[in-house]
Amino acid sequence: MKTDIEIAQEANMLPIREVAAQLDIPEDDLEFYGKYKAKISDEYYESIKNNQNGKLILVTAINPTPAGEGKTTTSVGLGQAFGKLGKKAVIALREPSLGPCFGIKGGAAGGGYAQVVPMEDLNLHFTGDFHAITSANNLLAAMLDNHIQQGNELNIDTRQIVWKRCLDMNDRVLRNVVVGLGAKADGTVREDHFVITVASEIMAILCLANDMEDLKERLGRIIVAYTYAGEPVTAGDLQAVGAMAALLKDAMKPNLIQTLEHTPALVHGGPFANIAHGCNSVKATKTALKMADYVITEAGFGADLGAEKFFDIKCRMAGLKPDAVVLVATVRALKYNGGVPKNEVSEPNIEALKRGIVNLEKHIENLQQYGVPVVVTLNSFVTDTEEETAFVKKFCESRGCEFALSEVWEKGGEGGIELANKVLFTLENKKSDFTLLYPDAMSLEDKIHAVATKIYGANGVTYAPAAKKALAKITQMGYGKLPVCMAKTQYSFSDDPTKLGRPTGFDINIREVYLSAGAGFVVAITGAIMTMPGLPKTPAAFNIDVNENGVITGLF
Repeated sequence: MKTDIEIAQEANMLPIREVAAQLDIPEDDLEFYGKYKAKISDEYYESIKNNQNGKLILVTAINPTPAGEGKTTTSVGLGQAFGKLGKKAVIALREPSLGPCFGIKGGAAGGGYAQVVPMEDLNLHFTGDFHAITSANNLLAAMLDNHIQQGNELNIDTRQIVWKRCLDMNDRVLRNVVVGLGAKADGTVREDHFVITVASEIMAILCLANDMEDLKERLGRIIVAYTYAGEPVTAGDLQAVGAMAALLKDAMKPNLIQTLEHTPALVHGGPFANIAHGCNSVKATKTALKMADYVITEAGFGADLGAEKFFDIKCRMAGLKPDAVVLVATVRALKYNGGVPKNEVSEPNIEALKRGIVNLEKHIENLQQYGVPVVVTLNSFVTDTEEETAFVKKFCESRGCEFALSEVWEKGGEGGIELANKVLFTLENKKSDFTLLYPDAMSLEDKIHAVATKIYGANGVTYAPAAKKALAKITQMGYGKLPVCMAKTQYSFSDDPTKLGRPTGFDINIREVYLSAGAGFVVAITGAIMTMPGLPKTPAAFNIDVNENGVITGLF
């Protein structure tokens, strides 16, 4: 079998203007980045904004395991399958971060014969959106330190600076740094910090903003520090908003590329779901809904993170109402949740499957709390037995879910037709009665408790003293009605990545809470989650190369 990058490099891509023509996008509304990538103009969205919305389908998954689940692959394959059935569909995905590409997880273009292309461009610099976000973030940091250096008119307390610099790379040594060393002219000496770009509040703002006016309002609300009197200092106070918005002007526009089978794909924005809200941009999703009859989008990691934030943050803010959810699982991953080591998950083991399927069960229950019909798809592997597949099918159907096998990795769109038909059946026969998990008026502590108990299955929540104090201050400042964004390990329902399956009898510990006033949510950090990851002992970067003809190898 060819590698993903070999399949992608052999793809017969259409010029992006021809892909756009499938959606009736005029060429004048495309801003070209070479032959196969383009941004869609703001004017085009204005021309279609009164169109009726298509159906919104969220693809999510069980908790990720080393055995793999294939959520993006399923999203892409489902979009291709709709194309095979003659349906007008668009895929709306996040952009990959360089951190995982060179780290351990790899890129985010799908896999096998269900990929978006050009794969190398997407996984590397793409159209420069992440660079723009990084630049805007660090411009604000520079203006903050410059304000202090130039006399500190706002009386900023350098011990209460909360804005962090960012970099789109896994670089653990930047988590805690000291800046301003040297001469007096080199700035004020203080402790500083870096987060990965996908955890920056600028990323969240870009992905949640409806338009330039909304973007600038959100940028202006960013809290960067507090004064000696304890009052918040914002990006607006530092007069940084206009310059930041100028850096983000083009990054605000959705990117159009294609799948291996030429299905249009809008790939835009990329917050991580374990440390941010994990969804592609509101602007791309809304644009796709006006262009197509069916929009397939995804949210990062398992449904306990990505889907919860898609519903409770993105849909809440953007007024979106999903029509169906596709929940991706694999027999191998379920056996891993049942206690089977990674090197043995391909061996038949119905008993381990029965033990591990509780992870899938909890995700089904969680999604059904939101009132959205669920289709479970089993990403098929040749090592799966008929007995194992039949067991999962019966298990899902007994819980009110449609079920379909997916073979999109091997067969592309053709391998997703069974799934596409089940999704179409669900859309036609099962009404979505979408409801949020908690109301705006609920206190921040009660919102955190609701997510921890109803979604994670925790007994309750404990708080570090600093987190408790931060919650009280945020509420006192008038931000108590914001939704919460839980930063938690993706590997478990709990905050302990080693607790697989469906753990019980645990509490969620909140060690840090901070306000993202511009994005419009409150972040609660659990367990040992890091907002600046590190590289593994054997990073993927070891295997990436480029030859004399400019052909890249080793990306996955």
